[in-house]
Amino acid sequence: MTHLAEMLRNQPHQPSALAAIESCIAACYDCAQSCTICADACMAETDPAMLLYCIRLDLDCADLCTATGRIVSRMTKPNRALTEAALEACIIACGACADECREHAEMHAHCRICAEACDACAEACQSLLDAMK
Repeated sequence: MTHLAEMLRNQPHQPSALAAIESCIAACYDCAQSCTICADACMAETDPAMLLYCIRLDLDCADLCTATGRIVSRMTKPNRALTEAALEACIIACGACADECREHAEMHAHCRICAEACDACAEACQSLLDAMK
């Protein structure tokens, strides 16, 4: 069992969507790290100026994923509208970042991996949104 899983199972507030919450938090943090590393790898490429938009989206996505993971982690008395807005913003950021990274995926493995992480995060965020309804 991961520390995340153990912490969630020992939190006094136990929502019915606990599995979706755990998946979402894990995916958000995985995506944030993948995007941060992708941005760094893009800056190390031969022509980083060509990857400027990719770097920007990587960093924006990483920030939104981190914030979303933190918001979803706080399960005591959540504000539903704020949580939904964070999840929706994360889905949008992940979609934009994944689309841009796919443009470079054949040339840069880090972009392919980042796009996969973004897709997984968007899916986990959507699953939590669906479970909240």
